Amino acid sequence: MFRVRLFLLVYRSPRDRLTIVFINISTYIFAPLTGLVELREELRAICATGQLKGTILLSPEGINLFVAGKTANIEILLARLRAIAGLENLTPKESLSETQPFRRMLVKIKKEIIAFGVEGIDPAKRTSKKLPAKVLKQWLDEGKTLTLLDTRNDYEIKMGTFRGALAAGVSHFRHFPAAVEKLPEKLKQGPVVMFCTGGIRCEKAGPYMERQGFQNIFQLDGGILKYFQECGGAHYEGECFVFDRRVCVDSDLQETRSVSCFACQMPLTPQEQLDSRYVKGVSCPFCIGQSVQQRERVSQLDHF
Repeated sequence: MFRVRLFLLVYRSPRDRLTIVFINISTYIFAPLTGLVELREELRAICATGQLKGTILLSPEGINLFVAGKTANIEILLARLRAIAGLENLTPKESLSETQPFRRMLVKIKKEIIAFGVEGIDPAKRTSKKLPAKVLKQWLDEGKTLTLLDTRNDYEIKMGTFRGALAAGVSHFRHFPAAVEKLPEKLKQGPVVMFCTGGIRCEKAGPYMERQGFQNIFQLDGGILKYFQECGGAHYEGECFVFDRRVCVDSDLQETRSVSCFACQMPLTPQEQLDSRYVKGVSCPFCIGQSVQQRERVSQLDHF
């Protein structure tokens, strides 16, 4: 007599080390938007109904969002956004997680969807040349002469960046124009390939640098996250800081073991967590001995 056994096969993504529950999306578009107050209330209702969490920034210049939730509810949100004139081609970068990476849902109206503070920079009308991730990898594979410029903040760069990249040297993106003045004059001949987490900062940084006389500027299309999606970790060292409770992701877009200091929000590698000055929920090597006011200033840096 034969016994028949049934086996349930569960599909798991090749990069999936965990049971996937949430889809995390990040995207932006520079496009003229109106009726922001009414749109904010509508999006709040959609997100509440769908139990979505994250941040949506609305501005007369466009939209910037980081949201996580169940796939069906994410699709409802995206469908509504794509119905808005100028947002039809909204294409998010996606990653997966076992837990909800955001604590709450915020929908805010801002003057800019990425704070820069320079008049006359309008990415909806003009940006620098966009370089596809696979082309950058090809250039790096071939050893093409170029400068990689990391436009992110110093605390992000400390967690990882492209090998040999030049750091802008800023604690907030609003400081980028001042940092450009300190760049070597020879870089004005290029080529310079700038990059950031998802691409949005480069949309403004590129045109600004061109205004300052840089003649051969490229921006990495989709930033580090899209590069990871398409090229993995080739030529990249370390992790990529992300603005949610995952803290950092690796080149497979999986959450790493890095954490943020409760007091100052500085990201900490596993090695830094072994430091005796790191006390979970109290302090870390970067803020130990600082006053409450000093810690608050650090925690209010460009975390968006």
